[in-house]
Amino acid sequence: MGPGVTAPAQPPLRRLTVLYDAECALCSFVRDWLVRQPQLVPLELLPAGSAEAAERYPGLGGTLDEITVVGDSGQVYRSTAAWIVVLWALREHRALAHRLSRGTGAWLARGAVLAAAQWRGSQWGGRAYRQGDGWSYHPSQGWTHSAPR
Repeated sequence: MGPGVTAPAQPPLRRLTVLYDAECALCSFVRDWLVRQPQLVPLELLPAGSAEAAERYPGLGGTLDEITVVGDSGQVYRSTAAWIVVLWALREHRALAHRLSRGTGAWLARGAVLAAAQWRGSQWGGRAYRQGDGWSYHPSQGWTHSAPR
């Protein structure tokens, strides 16, 4: 932007909804941890595969593949950016979020997210995962959905 030009005002972030995979042990562990943390920005934790998530966020596909966070003004954060914004919302981790959002910290954050994704992919021992609601996971194909009969 040039001199005398200001950036448009961004709406304040008052609440974040964290869409997580309730069938994933790691995701559920992190959800439980988040609930216990002092929050500067309130976090609502909502299972990504739930009917409520589908109703509230119909355009967000792939939310079971990676963490997705939705701001109260419609902001959508995925993967590394989602983890960073969640840390930013926590009182004791905001400074860490700032460090992880740029430079070498961004590389570290990305590596942590990739490690978590790799663990999630291997938690079933390389076998396909099946759930009765039509969602299935296979390490080589990712998440797919077919309507239950």
